Amino acid sequence: IAIKKSIPGDDKKKHGKLYLFTRHCCNSRGWAQAGSIHRPQVRSRRLHRCHSRSRPRHGFICTGRLSKLAEEIAREEKTQVFAIRIDCSDSKCIRDAFEGVHSLGFVEVLVYNANHLSHPTSLQHISLDTFQKSLAVSAVGAFHCAQQVLTGMVERGKGTILFTGCSASLNAIPGCGKFALRALAQCLAREFQPQGVHIAHVIMDGAVAPPRRRLGSVSDESISSGEDEGTLDPDAVAQTYWQLHVQDRTAWTQEMDLRSNP
Repeated sequence: IAIKKSIPGDDKKKHGKLYLFTRHCCNSRGWAQAGSIHRPQVRSRRLHRCHSRSRPRHGFICTGRLSKLAEEIAREEKTQVFAIRIDCSDSKCIRDAFEGVHSLGFVEVLVYNANHLSHPTSLQHISLDTFQKSLAVSAVGAFHCAQQVLTGMVERGKGTILFTGCSASLNAIPGCGKFALRALAQCLAREFQPQGVHIAHVIMDGAVAPPRRRLGSVSDESISSGEDEGTLDPDAVAQTYWQLHVQDRTAWTQEMDLRSNP
């Protein structure tokens, strides 16, 4: 999903700032797209929506399908919204998609939240294809997407790349994709943070709750009923991501973990 607003008075960059969010799911054939959230992955859609809305007045771009959600956000936020498909395991597809992204303006933020879904199994029985897909989507795809935005960020001396991990980033399950993503984030941070690019790895240690029925803190009714207990509030998560983006460069966070405190 691409959400974009021009920045008044910005003649040099007439298209304004772009905030790029990626999401990836694979079906049984291995086809994938950044931004696509299959119905079983409802929690990802909730968080994706909250990221998109956390600062609409600044202008955003998210990659993905979600045409209906794109239309909804465009209507509610009164801004332009685009949808761009990406196969995060295909380097050519990523390059082609980013040509469209860059035609809209420079990328201010990249949030990479892609994962190959597979059931944990013994490494003794996991197939080579499944192992490779785990790495291709979670780590190699992140590498390719980061490459597409790093040149422009380094030239401007600013930018943010946020990689979304999970508990598997620390306690690897068979496949090792998220574990590899964490290593990639650290390597990129060491090289590019001195050049003005903030790179952080966020470990989501828990499930994301459904969207609240009203703005503000979780209602007393929701708490008393036990609804959403032990889950991460998607609005709070989105706000955390935003704070990482605007964080003072003299005290940048390279890694953090988020978990609920029920």
